[in-house]
Amino acid sequence: LRCRAAPRPRACHGWQASMKIGSLSYIPWNRLPVQLMSQVRVYTSNGQKKDLGSEDTNRSAREETPHKVETGQDTTNAGQKQSSLKQPIQVKVKAVLKKREYGPKYTQNNFITGVRAINEFCLKSSDLDQLRKIKRRSPHDDTETFTVYLRSDVEAKSLEVWGSPEALARERKRRKEAEIKYRENLFRNQRLLWEYKEFFGNTKPRSSTATMFFKGPGKVVMVAICINGLNFFFKLLAWVYTGSASMFSEAIHSLADTCNQALLALGISQSARTPDPSHPYGFTNMRYIASLISGVGIFMMGAGLSWYHGIIGLLQPHPVESLLWAYCILAGSLVSEGATLLVAINEIRRSARAKGLSFYQYVVQSRDPSTNVVLLEDAAAVLSVAVAATCMGLTSLTGNPYYDSVGSLGVGTLLGTVSAFLIYTNTEALLGRSIEPEQLQRLTELLESDPVVRAIHDVKATDMGMSKVRFKAEVDFDGRVVTRSYLEKQDIEQLLQEIQQVKTLEELEAFMLKHGENIIDTLGAEVDRLEKDLKQRNPDVRHVDLEIL
Repeated sequence: LRCRAAPRPRACHGWQASMKIGSLSYIPWNRLPVQLMSQVRVYTSNGQKKDLGSEDTNRSAREETPHKVETGQDTTNAGQKQSSLKQPIQVKVKAVLKKREYGPKYTQNNFITGVRAINEFCLKSSDLDQLRKIKRRSPHDDTETFTVYLRSDVEAKSLEVWGSPEALARERKRRKEAEIKYRENLFRNQRLLWEYKEFFGNTKPRSSTATMFFKGPGKVVMVAICINGLNFFFKLLAWVYTGSASMFSEAIHSLADTCNQALLALGISQSARTPDPSHPYGFTNMRYIASLISGVGIFMMGAGLSWYHGIIGLLQPHPVESLLWAYCILAGSLVSEGATLLVAINEIRRSARAKGLSFYQYVVQSRDPSTNVVLLEDAAAVLSVAVAATCMGLTSLTGNPYYDSVGSLGVGTLLGTVSAFLIYTNTEALLGRSIEPEQLQRLTELLESDPVVRAIHDVKATDMGMSKVRFKAEVDFDGRVVTRSYLEKQDIEQLLQEIQQVKTLEELEAFMLKHGENIIDTLGAEVDRLEKDLKQRNPDVRHVDLEIL
């Protein structure tokens, strides 16, 4: 552009002059300071380096200053640049393994247990005897090792037995339909079995479910059912004879207690069922469910009817007949309810002492919901007998039937308070509350003091009910300690010889895969050891979930 604007013609040699537009400056391409690698360093495998050439580092700074050069000098600079381009450049290439794509074929090397092989591939136990058996570390506490099979071998054996994948699929479908049919007929089979026992007699020894009602909470519940059933019968006769509202409330109270404790007995029997695939953690919460329904029943039947009868007595009072028989029945009820209350108190004291808790903590935390219900119901029964007797005495002395109706309202209020407490405690237990902070701290300290653990995060310990705790934590393991634990079990001299024999990348890969798998097994063994230590430290811990970070 400048050449065109000049008054006299002048040759332009490759945009030798610089062009400025605004604040931007464009330098001609043949005047750009071109500097190749001033110093090339080649790093060898042993970490040494050597210099291939060096130039003055201030050269680039000098070349950045614009100079007026002649055409001859430009030719000299071009020759220097061409000589620099002819210098060899050494590049070190890093050897890496090619990333492997793992497809479905690789997963056939997975292990499978004998039970899964029989169920999923429709095989017999005799078919597995011909396959390769591999001993692996067992995930169960009662066994150290167990036998597994290669999935590829099992699949090949199933095709050999059934002939084709289509035939195997048809057999799986047939077995699935048979299983569904069996489940549909399960109730009918149980009914036939019950009729068979009724006709021929049950000669089997007493089951563990039946023995539960002769000791512990089951014994307390059965005693309460018998006593409350008798109390209901006699109180009902007294109400029919006297027409007292307070006696009616007492009869309803005893009936509610009898029904609720029968429900508790059902919950105890159901909680003894063994875990199944649908309920892997068992049925222990059935006691809390029965206690919760019992609390609702006390509120609806006991408190509701007592309030209703008391309000009717206030709105429509009527004279009360002779209360002599009512006093006698209340006295007998006080003795029987007091006896049941003492049985429940002794059972709770014994259980609280075994758990290292106070009587109050054991009741508030609802450690044993069945015994708690009996305790609170009998305590409310004793207090309600006292309230009913007091109000009936005032009615006898004054002749005013309003005192008797007020007594019915008082009994209803007492039952409502007990039911509210039972609903609250059992709801908290079903929601899954945390264990005591002191117990959680001891479990946390046990993990943190172990050398293999670097840190733990997100610790949770949930009380699943009936002294069963589930512990969960995310554990950051120290890989060096795990590896050292693996090396302590190896022959170091033999391991050193294996390392010296590694010459190629394939041999290195095989060496690392072999010992890497063994290190992972060592990590699994460390997890099992930590779980066992946690269960020994706190016997209430039944389920431990340690997640590896």
